[in-house]
Amino acid sequence: MAVAALRLRHESPCGWYRPSSAACFDSGMTTGDGFPRVVSASREVAARADVIFELIADPAQQPRWDGNDNLAEAAPGQRIRRAGDVFTMTTTKGQVRENHVVEFDEGRRIAWRPAEPGRQPPGHVWRWELDPIDPTHTRVTHTYDWTELSDEKRLPRARATTPDKLDASLERLAGLAESD
Repeated sequence: MAVAALRLRHESPCGWYRPSSAACFDSGMTTGDGFPRVVSASREVAARADVIFELIADPAQQPRWDGNDNLAEAAPGQRIRRAGDVFTMTTTKGQVRENHVVEFDEGRRIAWRPAEPGRQPPGHVWRWELDPIDPTHTRVTHTYDWTELSDEKRLPRARATTPDKLDASLERLAGLAESD
């Protein structure tokens, strides 16, 4: 495998890579107290992009691969099809979240902004990007971007979302996709 296939392929200032996964802080987007406001993790998955994308775009599947153990359930039948879609999820604490899809490119990219029901999203984004390497391998990048987060009570949780936490979701997602 060429070294180029192992590099982090997300628009990020990380200049390093690891064979199994890569994670970094976007040092250009930090708070005044030094916390990065954009964190990413990336890895190669031995599965086709369409298989991986189905696990991400179907909210009912998300609790299976959530590395933060934050998602409890989502009703079936909410498969995301376009930007503007809204899907609901119940957290492990019993809270319902409406997730507003803000980016969508079938099989390649999906992002959403969570919010309390009936409220505007407070400004953080969960993003997934898939880049096929060959017919059976895909580079998957998971990003948490809280550059526009305006809800002060969410800041401690946002600061605690590190590349390791994102990598945990990538590892679980890879395990599911690679077993199909």
